[in-house]
Amino acid sequence: MNTPSRIGPNSIIQTVAALEASFGKAEAEAILQRIGQGHWIGNLPTEMTEESKFHALVTAVEKEIGENATASILEESGQRTAKYLLRVRIPAIFQKVVKLLPPRAAFKLLLFAISKNAWTFAGSGQFSYTMSRPPEISVRVTWPSLPVGGNFYLGTFKALLHELVNPDTTVTPTIRKEGNSILCRYRCEI
Repeated sequence: MNTPSRIGPNSIIQTVAALEASFGKAEAEAILQRIGQGHWIGNLPTEMTEESKFHALVTAVEKEIGENATASILEESGQRTAKYLLRVRIPAIFQKVVKLLPPRAAFKLLLFAISKNAWTFAGSGQFSYTMSRPPEISVRVTWPSLPVGGNFYLGTFKALLHELVNPDTTVTPTIRKEGNSILCRYRCEI
């Protein structure tokens, strides 16, 4: 029997927090209740969680508040996740070293490090990056979901690149359905 792929709890924790920041706590909780996701109220995950739970949340939120509002919520959720990673998961010494490097070298080192733990956010999907000019990050989401979910990764990568590689980095997303997957490409002008 296959065990379901798991992803980090911040995918849900920070999405709920971004909903609260955007709509206020009471309305965010009302939204979660209306969309059948009320079980997260006061009961956020504390460890790796099945990726299906994040994608179910994304799908339900998008159905309730629309694609544009959901994209904004998920991008903020990704930014909040990046702040958590910088505060708790990415060692301070590594951050200092990366910041000392020229942007392309910093990008390469950061993305190499991310690739070693990509399963924590890609779940059953795939993560890759290229050092083309400009460099590009790709995430293939293989769990049935909506393209709007790619905004979570957009927010995370943008925040990490701004903080560690170059504060002037621009990230241009191309997120589309491709067969049964969602292909998320992020072109990075570093």
